[in-house]
Amino acid sequence: MRIAIVDESAARASIIEEGLSELDDCEMIVITERRGLLARMAQIDPDIVLMNLGNPSRDMLEEYFAVSRALARPIAMFVDESDDDAIVASVEAGVSSYVVDGLAAGRIRPIVDLAVTRFNAFSRLQNDLAEARGKLAERELVDKAKRILMQNKGLPEPKAYAELRKAAMDQGKRIVNIAEAIVTAHELMGGA
Repeated sequence: MRIAIVDESAARASIIEEGLSELDDCEMIVITERRGLLARMAQIDPDIVLMNLGNPSRDMLEEYFAVSRALARPIAMFVDESDDDAIVASVEAGVSSYVVDGLAAGRIRPIVDLAVTRFNAFSRLQNDLAEARGKLAERELVDKAKRILMQNKGLPEPKAYAELRKAAMDQGKRIVNIAEAIVTAHELMGGA
């Protein structure tokens, strides 16, 4: 496991390293420079990112939130103080754990475990949502193709669907592919 520790203070970063010292097969990379952080993250390709920001300014938080949005990784962010806006912004930026005033070596491992678990759960939800949206879009396309067949051929809905299904089976394609071809052809022919 490769863990990136982002902290401008090497002394504070050592607290995180100490908290993770018991992990086997763990490579820790400490980054103390903010400049070029996203490019550095791409180069490192960490499995987990731990950011210790101390008492960051609003601009600094926004900069780190931009990095969080770009990374598809579990991220735990440590800050000394926070407010409601910063917490909401961190969640929206994809931060898995936002820990206020909690930097202690003994707490690091459970926080990392929580960040990974929350990240995985959120990823599953996003994948499920994308799959559901894809199925809905396919269903809408099939319904549109059925309406076109019903209007142009004067077919009832079950017969229009049967024609779509038969064409899909005859051509060895999915019904949605046939529906897409019908809708595209209809639009090219000036249909609305």
